[in-house]
Amino acid sequence: MHSDTNTTSADNRYDAVALLSGGLDSILAVKVIQDQGLRVKCLHFVSPFFGKPHKRRHWEAIYGIDIENVDISEDYVRLLTERPVYGFGKVLNPCVDCKIIMMRKACEMMHRYGARFIISGEVLGQRPMSQRQDTLNVIRRDADVREVLLRPLCAKHLDPTEVELSGLVDRERLLGIKGRGRSEQLALAKHYGFAEVPTPGGGCKLAEKENARRYWPVLKFSPKPSVRDFKLSNIGRQYWAEDKWMIVGRNQMDNTALLKVCGDDDLIFRLRGFPGPIAVGRQFEGKAWAQEEIADAAAFTASFSPKAVQSGQDVTVRVSCAADLRKQGDSGSEQGPVANEMLFTVTPCRQTPIGWCESEWPVVREEIRADMRDKRA
Repeated sequence: MHSDTNTTSADNRYDAVALLSGGLDSILAVKVIQDQGLRVKCLHFVSPFFGKPHKRRHWEAIYGIDIENVDISEDYVRLLTERPVYGFGKVLNPCVDCKIIMMRKACEMMHRYGARFIISGEVLGQRPMSQRQDTLNVIRRDADVREVLLRPLCAKHLDPTEVELSGLVDRERLLGIKGRGRSEQLALAKHYGFAEVPTPGGGCKLAEKENARRYWPVLKFSPKPSVRDFKLSNIGRQYWAEDKWMIVGRNQMDNTALLKVCGDDDLIFRLRGFPGPIAVGRQFEGKAWAQEEIADAAAFTASFSPKAVQSGQDVTVRVSCAADLRKQGDSGSEQGPVANEMLFTVTPCRQTPIGWCESEWPVVREEIRADMRDKRA
């Protein structure tokens, strides 16, 4: 992803790299250090679960900061697949392990920018899982950043760091924010004249029940969970029948996104003669669908077309592999036949023999808890 180097031109040299979520605390931490005349390169980490890379230029313009987007999707999917060492939070959020991954990556990238230390916007006592005194110490230890990590917003509650002792950073100009209150941060935002005051956190889908119920079946059933799997999990309606997975578009935006993200071996379902969604049948490696399963999924797909249902007739569903559809250049509309395309005449039906269903949060929550108990055992 990045080729680290020990040589950096003077024009590109920075004093620090910063973990920038886009939340208020991470931006304020950068501004506090910039106030001391130091140059900071912000690293905005991106994965299927968090990150807003499209906002990079906007943030640079309104906050006066310098940002690089850093994709850590592969590392993050590996973390979830192998399960986090320090467990999940209330939902599917591996907050402690997450911060360790980011700290390690920031440490790897320091030399690229000639930086001497890392900045993080953590505040002691603000978050119950990842910002307690003990977990702040664990993160610093396990990420191997003891000598280079500075937390400017709560520094006066922590031991002085090497960059403070050396005089590069003036400890007296750092802060001593503590706890879950936001008044001090909001006052700082006003002091800096922020045109926009961002939300407290950067926003992580893994901390939301609606998204966790989408992600958990991937971890449960995929033989080898991939970044693509989790990108698909973010689109449309999600249905499972044991290890069979269908994603049904809700609108044209979903349809376009599904065709872009799906794998070459995945099955694409499209109605002939009726408006309706595009659906993707995810074919995991070595687990091709049987004909009767494809026919069942075709009937299920057709049930999402109101006009097809209202016709009271059997309808035709076109099924092709994504790779063949891409070769044809067909964007999903009613164009010519696709190589190796299959046609299924079906009755639109939501209650099919296979029994497609959405994962429900209460069930997912218990499965996550059981999984973590097994891991600890």
